[in-house]
Amino acid sequence: MHRDTAGIFQKEAQAGRYMNDILMNEMAERAGRLLLERKMFLVTAESCTGGSLAEIITRIPGSSHWFERGFVTYSNESKQELLGVDAESLNRYGAVSEEAAQAMAEGALTNSHAHISVAITGIAGPEGGTPDKPVGTVYIAWAGRGMTPRTVQTIFQGDRLLVRQQSCALALQGLIDIVESEK
Repeated sequence: MHRDTAGIFQKEAQAGRYMNDILMNEMAERAGRLLLERKMFLVTAESCTGGSLAEIITRIPGSSHWFERGFVTYSNESKQELLGVDAESLNRYGAVSEEAAQAMAEGALTNSHAHISVAITGIAGPEGGTPDKPVGTVYIAWAGRGMTPRTVQTIFQGDRLLVRQQSCALALQGLIDIVESEK
């Protein structure tokens, strides 16, 4: 992952600004160009972002050439039913965990024809946080066929909308970084 990515989003949050649609569109366009060049399809699995990442991606004309599908799995039951996330793992680690994010990313791949996936799970707020997992805690995972899954955990600042926007931006930047590193 680009080392400054999380810091940039945190500075935006601290300044009280919301992520700009132009920035999000540029990131989605860049990810799409890279995926298209490599003849790869993307699948998303989203919880706290509620499909926002898929919405950003499908703003881009021609995204059907590189975006295969998106899963919105807000409840634990939907994570189990649609993505095959293990109930025992959800009970042990919680839906907001590295384990859940990785299982979501892997399950999205298993249940699609895509080559690479990104999954987002977290606590967007304003309620739901705990001392161990405060509001703003987000886990993002990327998985690909023949690739070692990657997961990042961060704690974003800001209101519900800003946490969700920052999550989508970080998911896109991570996707860009990973696809760029693929030969």
